[in-house]
Amino acid sequence: MTTGAVSSIGPDTVRELLADARIFPGLPADLADDAELALDSLGLVWLLHEVEQRYGLAVEPTDEEAAGLTSVRRIVDYLRTAGGGDGR
Repeated sequence: MTTGAVSSIGPDTVRELLADARIFPGLPADLADDAELALDSLGLVWLLHEVEQRYGLAVEPTDEEAAGLTSVRRIVDYLRTAGGGDGR
C-alpha cells in the first residue's frame, strides 16, 4: 500500500461504502462529513474489510478508536492516520 492510496481515501470514498443499503440501511447518500453515525460492530468490520480490499490498508482499531469512528470525517481521519497519510 502506498501513501498515495491512503490519501485517496476521502469523504466521498467513505460515503460510497456507507451507501450499501444491505449493510447500512437508512443512511442517506448525501451524508454530511460531520453527521453523527452509530455503526454497529458488523458494519464497522465490513467497512474496514472493504477498505483493505480496495486500498490494501489493513487496520485493527482499538475499542477506543472504534468508538470514535462516529462520522465520515472521523473515519477518513482515522484511516489516513493509520495508513501513514496526513490525516486530512
